[in-house]
Amino acid sequence: MKISAVDPASPLFGKVRPGYSLIHVNGESVRDIIDFHYRISDDHVRLEFEDTQGERLNFHFRNHDASDLGLSFEDDPVMICKNKCPFCFVHQQPRGMRRALYIKDDDYRLSFTHGNFITLSNLSDDDIRRIVEQRLSPLYVSVHVTDDQLRRCIFQNEKLPSLLPQLKFLIASGIKFHTQVVLSPGFNDGPYLERTIDDLSQIYPGVMTLAVVPVGLTKYREKLPSLRTYRRDESAEIVNYVHGRQKEFLKKLHTRFVFVADEFYILAGKPFPSISEYEEMAQFENGVGMIRHTLTDFNRRKRRLPNQSREKRIVMLTGESAFEILNREIVLKLKDFAFRIDLQAVKNDFWGETVTVSGLLTGGDLCQSLKKFEGNYDVALLPPNCLNKESLFLDNLSLDDLRSKVNMKVLVGKYSIVDSICEALV
Repeated sequence: MKISAVDPASPLFGKVRPGYSLIHVNGESVRDIIDFHYRISDDHVRLEFEDTQGERLNFHFRNHDASDLGLSFEDDPVMICKNKCPFCFVHQQPRGMRRALYIKDDDYRLSFTHGNFITLSNLSDDDIRRIVEQRLSPLYVSVHVTDDQLRRCIFQNEKLPSLLPQLKFLIASGIKFHTQVVLSPGFNDGPYLERTIDDLSQIYPGVMTLAVVPVGLTKYREKLPSLRTYRRDESAEIVNYVHGRQKEFLKKLHTRFVFVADEFYILAGKPFPSISEYEEMAQFENGVGMIRHTLTDFNRRKRRLPNQSREKRIVMLTGESAFEILNREIVLKLKDFAFRIDLQAVKNDFWGETVTVSGLLTGGDLCQSLKKFEGNYDVALLPPNCLNKESLFLDNLSLDDLRSKVNMKVLVGKYSIVDSICEALV
């Protein structure tokens, strides 16, 4: 592992430099950052480095001294998905995007550290041994269907190993999972969904949760199989079916186990469950419970909003799917406050009209919307989930670039709308 930076507060600062390589910890080779943290948990830690001239350097620490060495490492190569799912979002993108968006990661390490969904289809025996030995749990798995024949068809991989034996083996070894099904009309729903829920619920609590998510389709599908999105009536059927299964599991497992993504409630025009019905919010980042969390947080904390005279005019941007409920349940309730706040839906011209969630809004589409509002507002609040950790939008536009293109203050909203408004009013 090559060192990229050493914190000045590190006991190794000045002794180990960027470009050096960490060779061994307690005589064992180190593969990645997870391996590093796992191996420095011993009572006594011996680190062996190699400098740029090939010379070896050794350092000894006690466990509590080794817990924060301030070392940063160069990124490891990502394990790539070899499957070709017809609804894979990576295949539904135009050219010219940032390179990271074309990487189909299927890396169990990123599943453990970041909650990325993987397929378990490219694990070697060494990978499985390591997952068990280092207790890399929970992992997040894209199941899509438990029927092996259909799953191989969806993944377009005839060598795809049978899923349930994999899960059961790892569960017996102490590993737990959060799972998802990306549902496509007439493809893996109906009896296939019923069987998938049955199969996975039977290995609870090893499989802790299952999220049912609607397929997302962009306009860039010229050479891909013909798929469609869910209609309102079909979405309502899925919501009703899953709610029925939740009642069953509450009695049997004392958990609802299976949860519906927010987008299905919006497509169905159905009310969102109460916050308690999402239990631990284990699949929040997968779009399960985000809107209910936002509404509940607003209702609990709206009294904290200042109501004195303010000159600020605020516009919040969101995707088309969430506009109606956020406008009705939040923005219209703020009309009596002294400040002015409006909500505007942003049409997703980049991906196409079928993509309506805020997390897939690009910097270009957001910028075009903001330009229309110049002079009408002082502050714009962007959706909190439309930027990555480097402050880049999906189309590689940076937040700073967007700010330079519009004549108003631009802030990235928080998952708490109350906090977002308070920041905008400063």
